[in-house]
Amino acid sequence: MRNLYPALAALLLFNTPGIAEPLRGTATVIDGDTLEIHGAQIRLYGIDAPERGQLCGDARERDYPCGRRAAQALIQKVAGAAVTCEPKSTTANKRVYAICRVGETDLGAWMVRSGLALANRHVSRRYLPQEERAWGAKTGLWAGVFEMPWEWRKQQTAKPTHKTASADAPVTGAISSPSAPVADTQ
Repeated sequence: MRNLYPALAALLLFNTPGIAEPLRGTATVIDGDTLEIHGAQIRLYGIDAPERGQLCGDARERDYPCGRRAAQALIQKVAGAAVTCEPKSTTANKRVYAICRVGETDLGAWMVRSGLALANRHVSRRYLPQEERAWGAKTGLWAGVFEMPWEWRKQQTAKPTHKTASADAPVTGAISSPSAPVADTQ
């Protein structure tokens, strides 16, 4: 029961109208732009990081797991530190967006300046200067090729849910000639 109190406090904090008190504590990193403090998931306001399963190309166009790299960098940045998050907005589905800091370091600004995340123009222009600096210095994502995280997510949701064979998979079963009609077995 004692373990429920921090989660309940966080829930009340973010669901009570008019309360925008900062949330402080040790953070767990969910991915490159999401933290959890006292059971509340908090999205870093104004940024968008590659997803955990997303691959990017480095300067030599070799694939690397850019989403996991972003999450790992954030894990190292918040490791053992007290994180303070100031809520900026809450969506209809209760997703909290906040500016989070370790000491004086704005985690969103740090992620974008390091080339580990992008400024989310759909939400705010706050981190565009950091993104321009990362782009100019060819830092992180900007050193190679990558797909915008929002475009990558859109493609993932558009993929068919049924399994399809790869082009290299052996063909098995009864084969009819290309011109022969195929019977519908369903």
